[in-house]
Amino acid sequence: MQIAIHHHPGSFSDRWISFCQDNKINFKKVNCYDTDIIRQLDGYHGLMWHWNQNDYKAVLFAQQLTQSLEKKGINVFPDISTSWHFNDKVGQKYLLEAIGAPFVKTHVFYSEREALDWVNKTTFPKVFKLRGGAGSTNVRLIKTKQKATRLVRKAFHNGFLPINRLVRLKDRYWVFRRDRNLASLKKLIGGFGRLFIPSEIEQFSHNQKGYIYFQDFIPGNSYDTRLVVIGDKCFGCRRYCRKNDFRASGSGLCAYEPELIDKKSIQLAFETADKLKTQSVAFDFVMHNNEPKIIEISYCFPLAGAADDCRGYWDKNLNWHDTADSLPFFMIEDFVNELQMENKDC
Repeated sequence: MQIAIHHHPGSFSDRWISFCQDNKINFKKVNCYDTDIIRQLDGYHGLMWHWNQNDYKAVLFAQQLTQSLEKKGINVFPDISTSWHFNDKVGQKYLLEAIGAPFVKTHVFYSEREALDWVNKTTFPKVFKLRGGAGSTNVRLIKTKQKATRLVRKAFHNGFLPINRLVRLKDRYWVFRRDRNLASLKKLIGGFGRLFIPSEIEQFSHNQKGYIYFQDFIPGNSYDTRLVVIGDKCFGCRRYCRKNDFRASGSGLCAYEPELIDKKSIQLAFETADKLKTQSVAFDFVMHNNEPKIIEISYCFPLAGAADDCRGYWDKNLNWHDTADSLPFFMIEDFVNELQMENKDC
């Protein structure tokens, strides 16, 4: 058995490579951006690539490469079922509705007239989101019909930048005030510079327009629950909102004690992951009338946080198991086990 790993230092690939070295698994580092990557993978059983929404090149072709490799008979992490809806809140809406998941009610419109008609009839506040974006940078609480109307008109005319630079700077200032260290200061300075110098993803991305996305606002939540399902294991943490802010994502205020996590949410995470047939999926839950509701999903997440700080996992019987391993470890463990089973069958 041989697997290929696209190595990007600081990503999940660091742990994947260590796993292969520790377990004497044949692997090689590859560059998925090479034009002959299909030929390079001849004879290999699997490819692992931790790509994300901030790499404009990966956004252009990662899913197409994945589907092509699957046609060739090569297993991929993340596979298409795991990744096609990544960083696509519009796609997630239809997917979660189709499988009957407990999803917060979401409204998407593709014409200005229909969107304005809905704005004039609905109640506020509502949560406005762009299709993509991590850490709540493209998420706003809209409290009035007038503000929603302005957003609708912008959505169907000039559109929105892929990244709100001012919001990004404010978030980094908040992190600096929280951490007061050199790393947060460097990020704050970088955020200020990005007000004038666009990032690579901004340079090569188009304005988002031609649609408008609103999600019902669920009041009374001072935190959300992040649950990650990898195979038959569920990992979780509670993420608290910033002061005077409704957003928990990106706050960095996390608690990992297992007793804080609602068992009904864990059960729903397992059930939904089974329906989605994903290798890895992160759910963000809030509570509505004492019932867990999904806000959105993702296949990957920052290493700083739940990926490295988890203290254990629940199995499908909701039994708790202590562990010191990180989430990327379980990703490659499941992936390798799947390849080994397929090779035995052959």
